[in-house]
Amino acid sequence: MSTPTGFMEYTRQIPADRDPLERIKDWEEFHKHMSEEELRTQGSRCMDCGTPYCHTGIELTGGTSGCPVNNLIPEWNNLIYRGLWREALDRLHKTNNFPEFTGSVCPAPCEGSCTVGLIGKPVTIKTIEQAIIDKGFSEGWVTPQPPEKRTGKKVAVVGSGPAGLAAAAQLNKAGHLATVYERADRIGGLLTYGIPTMKLSKGVVQRRVDLLAAEGVQFITNTEIGKDISSEQLVKDYDAVVLCGGATRPRQFKIEGSELVGIHYAMDYLNTTIKSFLDSNLEDGQYINAKDKHVVVIGGGDTGTDCVATALRHGCASVTQFGTHAKAPLERDEVNNPWPQFPNVYTLDYAQEEAKALYGRDPREFSIMTTKFIGDENGRVNALETVQIERIVDETGRKIYQPIPGTERQFKADLVLIAIGFDGAEQTIPEQLSIETDRWSNVKAKYGVYKTNVDKVFTAGDMRRGQSLVVWAINEGREAAREVDKYLMGSSMLP
Repeated sequence: MSTPTGFMEYTRQIPADRDPLERIKDWEEFHKHMSEEELRTQGSRCMDCGTPYCHTGIELTGGTSGCPVNNLIPEWNNLIYRGLWREALDRLHKTNNFPEFTGSVCPAPCEGSCTVGLIGKPVTIKTIEQAIIDKGFSEGWVTPQPPEKRTGKKVAVVGSGPAGLAAAAQLNKAGHLATVYERADRIGGLLTYGIPTMKLSKGVVQRRVDLLAAEGVQFITNTEIGKDISSEQLVKDYDAVVLCGGATRPRQFKIEGSELVGIHYAMDYLNTTIKSFLDSNLEDGQYINAKDKHVVVIGGGDTGTDCVATALRHGCASVTQFGTHAKAPLERDEVNNPWPQFPNVYTLDYAQEEAKALYGRDPREFSIMTTKFIGDENGRVNALETVQIERIVDETGRKIYQPIPGTERQFKADLVLIAIGFDGAEQTIPEQLSIETDRWSNVKAKYGVYKTNVDKVFTAGDMRRGQSLVVWAINEGREAAREVDKYLMGSSMLP
């Protein structure tokens, strides 16, 4: 324990962000940094409690409670308080291959289940995690660690997102030759082409990829398994295959007018902007541009929020974000949302904060459903119709959304971005290999085992579990690597 009274002596602090009206002028990360003294103080608030729920990593009522990679949070908080940064880095890397990713983009379910949060504000866990890895790189402590010997076994990893990279990193540690196949032109999966640069710098992603390459992981880009290389050939050429292709099929949104020009799926919008930015600093014009347009984002999750932030940086005329969920309360509902569940409370994410600073209001509309798109004489969308909804329980016990009569509205919209989630994995590889999938089209494999019904073939991450958090993808990639190692060697020393 750092100090037995730290949580009483000090209040929670998080780093300040750059001014919203300034940061929307560029594509740089928006967080500032805290001093080492401030971080030590925040670390002292951690009580090393008898039952530290912060690293439980369990799912409660559809949400995540605690850290899915089981970060040993009280231990490295104590080390930071004592000024032992190198030791804190070693402790952090024992459970998390990529703390620079989770430190940037994870919603921090660890903080939602922090025991200190029962009586006040939780420990500043995520910020300390990010600071540890940042210092590790700046001090030169993070260096390539290739395995001392090779097993002679070859493993193909399909997909270079967080699950694929975690699986490859662990398999390489075990001495296997891991080859990662990526159909895009850059490694990183959604880390590169799904998360905007202001949330996660692509230089940070490439830095870790370069490190993995120096440790012996092989990367092959612009190669789609099932098309450029058949799935059968891949299985034949390798001792094992790990499918980490993600849940990339956008959930369809078919209503009247959905064929109009100017309606796009969110990932197409985000991907083209990120690629154009990386290729030419947006000078090539090869992206869906929101400049001077009235933008409506349909979807209230993280992807929709990233669309809002991107549209602001494009210079949109206005932006509105729709969500079917009701506006959350200001304080945790202790009956329906008790600790250690992730707290469902009203907050402004970075994009909503930026929109409010620019336009004077939260851009979100809650409990709303789009019923029709309206187009002009040229077949372009220029408005949409909506209705307010309420969640009810029908006669069968199902929770459904019911329109509220008399609440119909119309919104101007030159550009509509659909961000309502994903419908599982693409089916090319499962169909070629006759791999079983579930009713959501995710590849079937038991959690903790990760083996499909096809010999030599494993799966992990969103391709197995459906759309989820980066930290869950890392968890599954690590665990799948352990199971592959067992399959190849009979036993495993991987965690």
